[in-house]
Amino acid sequence: MPVPGDVVHVRILEDGQALVERIDPRIGTLERRSSSGRAKTIAANVDLLVAVTALANPAPRLPTLDQLLAFAELEEIQAAVVFTKPDLAEPALSRDLIELYAGLEYPSISINPKSGEIDPLRDILRDRRALLVGNSGVGKSTIFRALGGDSVVGDVSRHGLGRQTTTAARLYRTPNGFLIDSPGINEFGLGRVDPGLLAHSFREMRRLVAACRFTDCTHLQEPDCAIKEAAATGRIAQSRYESYCRILLASLDTRRATLL
Repeated sequence: MPVPGDVVHVRILEDGQALVERIDPRIGTLERRSSSGRAKTIAANVDLLVAVTALANPAPRLPTLDQLLAFAELEEIQAAVVFTKPDLAEPALSRDLIELYAGLEYPSISINPKSGEIDPLRDILRDRRALLVGNSGVGKSTIFRALGGDSVVGDVSRHGLGRQTTTAARLYRTPNGFLIDSPGINEFGLGRVDPGLLAHSFREMRRLVAACRFTDCTHLQEPDCAIKEAAATGRIAQSRYESYCRILLASLDTRRATLL
């Protein structure tokens, strides 16, 4: 079945509807897994994943962000980090998070699309085939509209959770690419993933894996673990190590509720 990002050949029928006759070969697909392990193709021909996280209302969910970045690494596509609602958060929070992810060599910015502060993201998206992804309520649809797309903007519930107003992905063509606004990822997982592969998807952990005592180290409780030591001494951000542990534990037990 065609998905957002596909290049299709269509025939227009007499009633004005379009019949898809052929789908061009895909450069690649992005496949999302639920916490139960079910797979669903969400987009095709994407070369940039834009992980959107609110700084407030709802509070930032760093395990969600880190899982999306790990997903991009496993899918071998580039990723960028966008923080929204800086006007509702302490300036130090935005500064510290941008410093953390920029230090991992992810393009990292903070924007307020409601006030029109969108140019830094335009620069990142230039000539890219990008997918906006993040929890409901973080501002993806507001970003999509600010960049020229057509989408409905939702609100945040009294429980601090985003209300999902985008129920189907929307694609907006740009001069040399496209932008897809995806539904909120209220249920998302990586499926079963090997600890070594997951550690490799955390950029700051790659060079440390070989220094662990055990070649099959899970980096959870083994002695002489280089990654645990790096987290304890501040060479790896504690939030990133905690995200790794949560993702791995959820992966090892598919019966667990999604960490997002």
